[in-house]
Amino acid sequence: MAGAIAAFGFPPKALLGADKSSRLKKLDSPQPFDYAWLKGRAQWLRSRPYQKPPARLPDEVTALDWDAYQAITYRNDHALWGDDNRRFRVKFSHLGLYFAVPVRMHELVDGMAQEIAYDPEMFDYGKSGLHAMRLPRDLGFAGFRVNFHSDWRRDVAAFLGASYFRAIGGEPQYGLSARGLAIDAGGAEEFPLFTDFWFEKPAADAATLTVYALMDSPSVTGAYRFDIRPADRLVMDVDAALYPRKDIERFGIAPLTSMFQHGENDRRRANDWRPEIHDSDGLSMWAGTGEWLWRPLANPEQIRFSAFSDEDPRGFGLLQRDREFDHYQDDGAFYERRPSLWVEPRARWGKGTIQLVELPTDDETNDNIVAFWSPAAKPHAGEERLFSYRLHWGANLPVQPPGGRVAATRTGIGGVVGRKRTYVSWRFAVDFEGGDLSLVGEDVLVSPVITSSRGTIEIASARPLHAIRGYRAMFDLRLPDEKPVPVELRLYLTCQGQAMSETWCWQWMPPAAK
Repeated sequence: MAGAIAAFGFPPKALLGADKSSRLKKLDSPQPFDYAWLKGRAQWLRSRPYQKPPARLPDEVTALDWDAYQAITYRNDHALWGDDNRRFRVKFSHLGLYFAVPVRMHELVDGMAQEIAYDPEMFDYGKSGLHAMRLPRDLGFAGFRVNFHSDWRRDVAAFLGASYFRAIGGEPQYGLSARGLAIDAGGAEEFPLFTDFWFEKPAADAATLTVYALMDSPSVTGAYRFDIRPADRLVMDVDAALYPRKDIERFGIAPLTSMFQHGENDRRRANDWRPEIHDSDGLSMWAGTGEWLWRPLANPEQIRFSAFSDEDPRGFGLLQRDREFDHYQDDGAFYERRPSLWVEPRARWGKGTIQLVELPTDDETNDNIVAFWSPAAKPHAGEERLFSYRLHWGANLPVQPPGGRVAATRTGIGGVVGRKRTYVSWRFAVDFEGGDLSLVGEDVLVSPVITSSRGTIEIASARPLHAIRGYRAMFDLRLPDEKPVPVELRLYLTCQGQAMSETWCWQWMPPAAK
């Protein structure tokens, strides 16, 4: 561990006694700390050549499989602030499985920080096969989990692996993840690491936990502050100061990572007995112009990139809109309970693109969806880039489109039933619900406005769908050729010249190209 610490420019630490308020041991004496100091540390680190942290785990830790790693639990009596009568507790995660790089943890009290020492006695190794007496006393931690006083048994947030973290809202169910930063997502991707965390000791009645983090990677260093407020919709305020070591082509701010295997709109991998499998079913965007867009997610045969140009976006997120158990039929994973995650910029972000990367997957344990903001002005070596945003986790988000929202997307062969098909067309059916759609009378005309980057739109219609108190828009797309070229489609509803819904966006690959 001393070698890993030295690699980041920190001197080795001497072990001190346990803190009087807990069973945790500390390293060295307290040192002054604030966010300005952390930004200075990140800038200093940027000026040094990148040093890859060594992952020197004992063989028995490296050999842990999924079940053995899951058998390791943290002892409640070793939780940070566990006997301090606070509303928050922090528990640390063990190294092993996918997590081979030790991360340093610090407690911050009255502006003074002190590193927390790893101790095998913090963990109950259960049936993992590991034994505390045989493990190094300086092994280190992989990450941490946060508990809140409303339910000490369940986490409300967890930071584990690279710069990944997750949280829950009112439904006690993890789902998609966020990250500190994405670099060249979907290509020769680089995964920056959170190397250090600082936990600011909250007041006894505080409802917010503040966590600081130091980031390092070959391309960038960074300083982060997270203010975490658990609730039915958990909120995180994030401040990030980024310091590129070199020019970066694709810089992903506020990246969100999720999983989509199949749903009603994409049956490519629908060989499972469950009707749908996904953590999120669409990308929602609130553009700087005020337009709302909805892009259903897919599990493509080949990697797929989409970019939506914008200036000063008002927000975006990966959502799980479909919350009906019957649509998933999974009484173990409970996909209908998975939280949505909404990004709300807290400052003007200027020009750029909301980018969506969709990767093919055959396994629901693999995250294959990434969405993020990419600034138009590419970051250059020596710069400082500051970003501030708010993350909302849960089923109920802070904002909703004022008009009808896309409830489902379905596709299939086109044409008219009973008539011989002399050419191939493809049918799209998009259901809208909410807004003022339920107030529209039967004798009032609602029309679909449809655009396509290629081909001809045929048999377009919009009619009431009483089952959801909304409308179903349908159309066929006829292509002039069988070129393997994606088609960009857009659709929204109007009534007497007024937009009645958000805009549905879809990138469709003709079947001949599959």
